[in-house]
Amino acid sequence: MARPTKERRIEFIPENKYFKPAGIPMRDIEEVSLTLEEVEAVRLKDMEELNQEECASRMNVSRPTFQRVLIEARRKIADALITGKAIRFHGGDYKLADKYFHCSRCGERYNKVYQNRRRRGKIYQKYLCPECDD
Repeated sequence: MARPTKERRIEFIPENKYFKPAGIPMRDIEEVSLTLEEVEAVRLKDMEELNQEECASRMNVSRPTFQRVLIEARRKIADALITGKAIRFHGGDYKLADKYFHCSRCGERYNKVYQNRRRRGKIYQKYLCPECDD
């Protein structure tokens, strides 16, 4: 029996959940699904340019596990780019990091900063970036 998958720690959930080639109607397009931990692996390695040991540590996985996740993510991205498929970000076995958030506007990492808002009698909390207040 296979060992259960360990939840991978992610620090960022992309605002855009879907990308597709321009000029092709949705009904005529195939899609490739990237899990959120695959997106996180690509973000850490290719955008933040960390080495694999640092990436694995931030995701709370072993270095070989990180390598497998990264290889699968890059394979899916290459398939979508070369064959003209859409890319959908969703699902996976992940846990959102408690310590830091990542601002999608300015790229700043920050601890939780709340802004309380009242809507229809309920209080909602929104995370605010201390750099750009978004």
